[in-house]
Amino acid sequence: MEGEDSRLVEKTEERTSATTTSDASASADGDSDGEAESSSASTSTLFMDNVGEVVLTLGSDGLSWKFPDSDYKDLSSCFGIKLGGDVVTEIKFSEIYGVELISYGVIRGSNHPNIGKLISLHGHGDTQMYRFTVHGIKKSQHSQLCLATYTFGHKDSEICHRWTDWIDASLKVEIERPKNLLVFVNPRSGKKHGCRTWENVAPVFSRAKVDTKVIVTERAGQAFDAMISTSNEELRSYDGVIIVGGDGFFNEVLNGFLLFRLRAPHPPSPSDILHLNRSNGPVLGHDTREATAETPETEAASPLLSSSSTHKAIGLANSSTENDSGYSDEELDFPFPREHLRFGIIPAGSTDAIVMCTTGTRDPITSALQIVLGKRISLDIAQVVRWKTTFTADVDPCVRYAASFAGYGFYGDVITESENYRWMGPKRYDYAGTKVFLRHRSYEAEVAYFESESENPESPVERGSNPCSSWMKSMCCSEKPQRVICRANCGVCSNSKPVHMSKTRQRLTPYSWRGGGVGGRWQKCAGRFLSVGAAIISNRNEKAPDGLVAEAHLSDGFLHLLLIKDCPRALYLWHLTQLAKKGGEPLNFSFVEHHKTPAFTFTSMGKESVWNLDGEPFPAHQLSAQVFRGLISLFASGPPV
Repeated sequence: MEGEDSRLVEKTEERTSATTTSDASASADGDSDGEAESSSASTSTLFMDNVGEVVLTLGSDGLSWKFPDSDYKDLSSCFGIKLGGDVVTEIKFSEIYGVELISYGVIRGSNHPNIGKLISLHGHGDTQMYRFTVHGIKKSQHSQLCLATYTFGHKDSEICHRWTDWIDASLKVEIERPKNLLVFVNPRSGKKHGCRTWENVAPVFSRAKVDTKVIVTERAGQAFDAMISTSNEELRSYDGVIIVGGDGFFNEVLNGFLLFRLRAPHPPSPSDILHLNRSNGPVLGHDTREATAETPETEAASPLLSSSSTHKAIGLANSSTENDSGYSDEELDFPFPREHLRFGIIPAGSTDAIVMCTTGTRDPITSALQIVLGKRISLDIAQVVRWKTTFTADVDPCVRYAASFAGYGFYGDVITESENYRWMGPKRYDYAGTKVFLRHRSYEAEVAYFESESENPESPVERGSNPCSSWMKSMCCSEKPQRVICRANCGVCSNSKPVHMSKTRQRLTPYSWRGGGVGGRWQKCAGRFLSVGAAIISNRNEKAPDGLVAEAHLSDGFLHLLLIKDCPRALYLWHLTQLAKKGGEPLNFSFVEHHKTPAFTFTSMGKESVWNLDGEPFPAHQLSAQVFRGLISLFASGPPV
């Protein structure tokens, strides 16, 4: 038996020596023999850290490795050893984000119990050699991506150099991957761990050879100002803009990017909507029949266009080549949707709802890996226009954009109250929410929303009516509307059409409102509300595992309007507990109205009126909102299946 072991060890050493010589020879003489070069480029015998000797192969879609067939197979059968199925033997290029040549050092023997027995027979323990490391990903529980490293070694440094070049060249074919990023870090986000979060993920970008220009903000609004002042020429030099922070910080960067670049008509104001026509339903204040031959057909038929010719598109005066910001039309020329420039979010906030909805987890490493791998999804953006700040004061229209949620009443009160307790960190939202809940205030308001003919609610629950007869069923209907949850490679989002660009005036109009497109009518709802909310995405978070609206999609061109009518405190608590429950039914109450709409208007009848836009307070007595389908792209793969 000992003689057989000695012969196997000798054969392994001979094969290793021969392979090393062959690879070195190919490295020196490859130019003179194309066929030998090709053979050497596809396969080499190397040593893998914590594994041992392997045959590494470069394929068209990735790397694979295996143990030398004959001797190890003989050893395993001889001693009855079975190699475990958990041993990784390949990695795709789509899962590799970087490769680097590292210094001369130790390649360790196998730490796998079965492989270790085989390696020990060959005498291949720790040894010094040249090395290179392949950086990849592996999936773990809870939708997270983890870092994975595979280190290979060889006695000849040229072999390691060549493998590094081959892998690097293969990664460059992945054209969706970013090369140059603008990064904003908010050191005050969440628990004030923004800088530490960036330090933890920065090596991922370095290994992926992504250049980053990092701006650490020192005051509120600095990122907003920086995005406005950054020229379009400079923005075009970046593949994306990354924010390290929470939803509010992303909102700041998003508004700095869109406010003076997106030229789009405003949604209708509440005063634009006429009285209800019994036969045709609500109509807009302006009459589209007044359109002349000089008016583009798309704009003439679009009910989203304001009736006032003096209303300015965002950052652009209709009657001038220069607007209030001082930028000319040429300087503002930044066409949308801008597919080249993507946004990325590395979570460091209090809630991180956008990251939860687009990656499935709040893990910073997962977000960083999806960024460097060049993942892409589209995201709806809501344009919110404030027409009045107070009941009496008329102001120029003020435009803001939101990516996740806009809320009034309970939601506005919580964000206002929480501003007084910033010193508490994320816990301030729990404390403020408890105070506002106990206060149990309702507000009188009027809401109008556009009901698309193709999106008429199928369930009576969504219309606020209830067919159940008993008192209990009248409070919570047992009928559950069918849910189509947004997931990675979502059919609803992939089939949705993007925002439409009017070629005549180069201004965006939502696709749903194009002439001859989706029909429908305006509906009005007035009364006392505990809250009014518009969810752009589901808004999943740790306190609401299914989100505010479980079936909301990332890019379908609709808002989910939630009208919570005045009700006893106990019933409202029941509604809130359903939000906090996995698989709960928070919308299945008679005092809850849920409408899927591309636009709505709001008018408060009281003196106080504060909205919550993506976690930031926004005072508005009168406002309107519309959604732009797939307006921006994110470095994300979508919610996991």
